[in-house]
Amino acid sequence: MHGLINRGFECFVRDTYGDQVWDAVVQVSDLGFSRFEAMMHYEDSTTAAILAAASARLAVPVDMLLEDLGTYLVASPTTEAIRRLMRFAGATFEEFLHSVEDLPDRARLAVPDLVLPPIDLTEDQPGVFRLTIGPGLPGFATVLAGMLRTMADDYGALAVVESSAPDGDRTEVRVVLLDHAFAEGRRFDLAVTRGVR
Repeated sequence: MHGLINRGFECFVRDTYGDQVWDAVVQVSDLGFSRFEAMMHYEDSTTAAILAAASARLAVPVDMLLEDLGTYLVASPTTEAIRRLMRFAGATFEEFLHSVEDLPDRARLAVPDLVLPPIDLTEDQPGVFRLTIGPGLPGFATVLAGMLRTMADDYGALAVVESSAPDGDRTEVRVVLLDHAFAEGRRFDLAVTRGVR
């Protein structure tokens, strides 16, 4: 597993639940270290161990933690770069959805050795989208569902997002876009303007 993924989960637990919870997860997982290095690779069993330990410590199902991780990745101020990467994909939520298939390639541009599963988008009928997630990263569809739900809010769209149970080596995420302009979206500028008003 790419260290960036484990590091993202570590930051999510620390920022959301506190350092003491993360320390307990580390102890139960018997990692032998307390921080993940973003550019290293770890055994998949290590990732499974920290997910199981966090789930047990917080009494929250793993799927719910993964969906919350997806929300964190695009909503937290500490991960603003991921939100920016996502928002560059379209001016509206619907445009953004049509570009989600390119997400693995965009991620590889930023981190060449980060391999995300392939994503195939189908529009079953107007406003009803089905994303089929290929094999390679267990739980990715659930994280993606959390990201998509949060991105809909970011754009001001009203959407229902659901992930299905895995079917063999594939998983589906269904998005029903109910209103593309339900609310005012979060401000987004192409240029980063720190300290400029």
